[in-house]
Amino acid sequence: MTDAQTHTEKMKVQQAAHRKRVAAAAKAQRGLVLGYTGDGKGKSSSAFGVIVRALGWGQRVGVVQFIKGKWKTGERQFFSRFEDQIDWRTMGEGFTWDTQDLDRDTAVAQAAFDKGRAMLESGNYDLVVLDEINIALRYGYLSEDVVREGLDARSARTSVILTGRDARPSLCEYADLVSEMRAVKHPFEAGIKAVRGIDF
Repeated sequence: MTDAQTHTEKMKVQQAAHRKRVAAAAKAQRGLVLGYTGDGKGKSSSAFGVIVRALGWGQRVGVVQFIKGKWKTGERQFFSRFEDQIDWRTMGEGFTWDTQDLDRDTAVAQAAFDKGRAMLESGNYDLVVLDEINIALRYGYLSEDVVREGLDARSARTSVILTGRDARPSLCEYADLVSEMRAVKHPFEAGIKAVRGIDF
């Protein structure tokens, strides 16, 4: 048997196995919970990619940003073109090491989650992204129980994405999908500043 024939036979076996798994899989009964975490770059970027996919299907999307402040980003400028489909709320005040005010940061995070929970429960959104919510949980600005209650109360229509480093193990267990970005190399470590169009 030639290499080409061997390859074809292997692919036929894989195809049959994949089709069997697809046939046995059930449709989701409600929106999914996706988590993007880890110390590597790309967590929010992955969520933005899912937003693009949802918008491509004409779906309605909500975004609540817990940490990122009012500074101009490429993604915000891009998604502003879809104001009829996307409700974007940047409610953070910037990096936690800049604010340095526990009470204020806690109040801001709680207000952001109140907005996110209202989106989740409304039934008006196919997808809600809670960007950097894991950071708010890490610093104790939000409780896991409150976030879990909000996720439980979401509309059956609504999928949700949680981003940020150090996702809580209990929320990873709760989620339907968890992807961890691992830091291998980053230009900032070599003294290179953030690049427009790449980092923001």
